[in-house]
Amino acid sequence: MTTSHRPGPPPGGGVLAQHDFRQLFHAAAVSHVGTHVTLVALPLIATLQLDATAFEVGLLTAVETVAFLLIGLPAGAWVDRARKLPVLLRADVVRAVAMGSVPLAAVCGVLTMAQLYAVALVTGFATVFFDVAYQSYLPWLLPRSRLVAGNGALESARSAAQVAGPGLGGGLVQALGAPLALLVDALSYLVSAFFLRRIRAREEAPPEPEPGVSLGAQVKEGLAFVLRHPVLRLIAATTGIANFFAALQTAVQTVFLVRVLDLPAGAVGLTLSASAVGGLLGAACAGRLARRCGQVRLIWLAPVVTGPFAVLWPLSGKGYGAVWFALASGAVYFGAVVYNVAQVSYRQAVCPEALLGRMNATLRFMVWGTMPLGALVGGTLASAAGPRTALWVCAAGFLLVPLPLLPLRNVPDAPQAPDAPETPDAPGDPDHGSPAPGGREAGRRDDRDAEHDTTLRPGPEGRGAARGR
Repeated sequence: MTTSHRPGPPPGGGVLAQHDFRQLFHAAAVSHVGTHVTLVALPLIATLQLDATAFEVGLLTAVETVAFLLIGLPAGAWVDRARKLPVLLRADVVRAVAMGSVPLAAVCGVLTMAQLYAVALVTGFATVFFDVAYQSYLPWLLPRSRLVAGNGALESARSAAQVAGPGLGGGLVQALGAPLALLVDALSYLVSAFFLRRIRAREEAPPEPEPGVSLGAQVKEGLAFVLRHPVLRLIAATTGIANFFAALQTAVQTVFLVRVLDLPAGAVGLTLSASAVGGLLGAACAGRLARRCGQVRLIWLAPVVTGPFAVLWPLSGKGYGAVWFALASGAVYFGAVVYNVAQVSYRQAVCPEALLGRMNATLRFMVWGTMPLGALVGGTLASAAGPRTALWVCAAGFLLVPLPLLPLRNVPDAPQAPDAPETPDAPGDPDHGSPAPGGREAGRRDDRDAEHDTTLRPGPEGRGAARGR
């Protein structure tokens, strides 16, 4: 029988001093690089090799996220009934096999749009389980007082991958062809699984559901928790709107950059990489901004300040005019990452441990469920009125994103829970000296943290942060 123990606080320095979390960070970095290679390569396969229309490219983006609508809610209840680490491992292996099938089919000369849709759907289903399990696993791995630091570090890994991944993807597409570039993503999932296998800390098995409690009843419990919580339901509405227009932009951007701005594949990758610098800066600044502004205030302030930059997308032009596209994406993504670190840390802090999977799955269902529709609208608009018009609609939408958050202007942060004194964070820790956000179970969790912390910890962790927020 496997002995279960919860990782203790880092023995010194910041969150990266904990071996388990450090492995999670490393796995996140390599996996996200592969993922962002795919974000460039997959639509380029459809656009350049299979001569897909703007609508077909939009449909491909929609299929990638439709799984959150189909299984998003029950996935949370399933995850709450299982250990999280095996779920993460299986999801990585499934995605590696699915992505690896594309270059194999291309080499054999049998690649079709139907296969791209199937691969997008399968990886989407695996991503649902991975993302729900990952966000439910992190509060077990770190004390709640360290969640902003942990989420900030993982967002840094994601943002750094967004800088490197698209440029690498564009270069690989030009050098090897788009299908073979997907081998990088397939390999990244296998590397991620390797890091996950090195985790030393083992979870205790979740308690069995009470007799007579069905899966449907557990799903309803998670849904009710989110809808009744005064802050979480506003976060759900805001993120759902933002993701709708983000999916619209994602569905249109490759067609716009290739067919309107006449950029080659390498330049497309560089443009998207340059835009991700804003996300990297956002991850680095999120902890400091949360301390200065407060978590709840930062949740509404971030989209208010950065959303208007979206108007630069449709104003972009050929040649050096593409810089405006990169600048807009960088500013909007800076705000999105700051918002994500604040709201994900807040919701992890206020949710009881037994509901974490269902809370995360419910929010994923609500906020990612809008993305297939946004992608379809983007593809339809681009086909009917042109990609630039679709981007104008997207820009208008980003101006509306902060409206549901206005009631949060007078809402205080989550109550702080008493925590054991912590050693100073390592240089570069995005949450140096941050206060401890605590929810209704925070004090109880901290007691358990001390109870289980019987050994000094180096311990490894695996795969990276969830893609969407």
